Formats: sequence, C-alpha cells, structure tokens
Amino acid sequence: MRLVDIRDTPLDVAEVLAAVGDATAGGVTLFVGAVRNHDEAKAVSHLGYSAHPTAIDRLREVVTAVAERHPVTAVAAVHRVGDLAIGDLAVVVAAAAHHRGEAFDAARDLIDDLKATVPIWKHQSFADGSDEWVGLP
Repeated sequence: MRLVDIRDTPLDVAEVLAAVGDATAGGVTLFVGAVRNHDEAKAVSHLGYSAHPTAIDRLREVVTAVAERHPVTAVAAVHRVGDLAIGDLAVVVAAAAHHRGEAFDAARDLIDDLKATVPIWKHQSFADGSDEWVGLP
C-alpha cells in the first residue's frame, strides 16, 4: 500500500501510477473511473460524491486486504468527493505485480471491493431535473 486517499481536489493518474512504480513489477494495471454523461437511458448533467467520516479507514482496509490476497508489489487507490462534472475523474486505482495477470486480478478486486464496501455515495443530477442517490446503505 503506497497511496490511499479520499480528496476533494482533481485526481492525477500520473500520481497513482508513480505510487505503484516498482522495478520488480512486470505488470501494472490502472483503472480510472470517470463521470459519464448518462446512466442507463437518462442524461446525467453532473454529480457529487459524499463520504462517511470512516470512509478513509475502510478504504485503507480494502487496499490492505487486496494486497494480502494477491501477490502484488504495490497497490494504490484514490477517490474524489465533492461536485464533479462530466469527464472528471472519480476514482483511480492501480496494482503492480511481477506478472500482468496478477496485476489485473488485484486491480479488479480492488475497484470491486472499494465500490461494494467503502461508504462513498454518489448523488446524480439528471438533465431532466430529477436526481438519484447511488450506493446508500
């Protein structure tokens, strides 16, 4: 675990990639989640992310657990909170391992566990004026 953060400033892919840099790693997998302009058939105008005060601790637990389950040399995860526009980066995760398959497996596990268990909630606003919360317990 080299970089774990939740922040209200724009995310930097290069920062996350650099955090998992390792000369012994033959594979690095990077996942970047961006705000898209639709959800199902509805046009999204913008969204906001909110995090519970325990979210950073839970994110650290997820990253640590992924590092323990997979033969990685490094993992990193950064999630954005606050108001985001279409195209803004919402989450960046990375995993480095000796081999590409291990890096892919760890990165997929990391983003899936993050989305399923870290208390960060998305509030989508749609072009038709409606809105929706996603990820609430």
